[in-house]
Amino acid sequence: MATGLIALLDDIAAIAKVAAASLDDTAAAATKASAKAAGVVIDDTAVTPRYVTGFSPARELPIVGKIAMGSVRNKLLYLLPGAMALSSLAPWAITPLLMMGGAYLAYEGAEKLYEAWFPHDPEELAPGDALEFDADVMENDMVKGAIRTDLILSAEIMAITLASVADRNFVERAVVLAVVGVGITVLVYGAVALIVKADDVGLALAKREGRAAAPGRVIGRALVKFMPRSLRVLAAVGTAAMLWVGGGIVLHGMETSGFPEPAHSIHALAAAAGAAVPFASAAVEWLVGATGAGIFGLALGAIIVAGLHFMPRRTPQEH
Repeated sequence: MATGLIALLDDIAAIAKVAAASLDDTAAAATKASAKAAGVVIDDTAVTPRYVTGFSPARELPIVGKIAMGSVRNKLLYLLPGAMALSSLAPWAITPLLMMGGAYLAYEGAEKLYEAWFPHDPEELAPGDALEFDADVMENDMVKGAIRTDLILSAEIMAITLASVADRNFVERAVVLAVVGVGITVLVYGAVALIVKADDVGLALAKREGRAAAPGRVIGRALVKFMPRSLRVLAAVGTAAMLWVGGGIVLHGMETSGFPEPAHSIHALAAAAGAAVPFASAAVEWLVGATGAGIFGLALGAIIVAGLHFMPRRTPQEH
């Protein structure tokens, strides 16, 4: 009896060691996958603040919270099961779906530029008409738009993660995808919350009194002065990020589908530029590659925008 109990305890100890080793491997895999997805994470962080600009300070954090919850739903309820199913049943479909998402990002970035360069003429109001403005409707529309964009960026993050753990078993792949998805969501939207509330923190610091608070007042005034400009810059970076991420996704999909150009030429140009500046090779190579992807994304998005805006539309009388 005692011998059997000792043997059972030995078996439990062995299982615990295997489980612990498996958890360590999974954590390492999640860390590695997160590092590979870092570029898209940066893009995601740059894109999101533009959806919060223009709202009252009291609504900024609630909006970020709504978008973050939508991001978690995107990753855990839709993308994770979809990625697992596609990787098992139809791995060939992953690349075309990602390319469609990339094209959507390119379109959205190009559409933002089109609206900035060719603003819509305001509709003329008849005398006595009131301009109706529903802040709740506008907020909901912005949140929905942000969650749609997040879905594409999150799909890219999950695809990169899935590719980095393709050799793992089904359970480990699912755990890594979940860990990376939640971790990156916390990282991105935590950073976004800090960015959009920095001016409020600056205002609070600027109002502090007393000699000891003098350094804080200087910092606070600087934050109040520069954060609105920084948010405008981030909004522009977010639009650029849509173009270079969207263009990069489509370029990569074309390359893996047997169409190496123009991705091959962009890679070659980026490598040559990096080699020409040895002290900043990696940064220059990334910058040139991102610029090439952005130009391609802008061209692709412009084609889609032109098609949607200028394609003749049939009127009901033509049917």
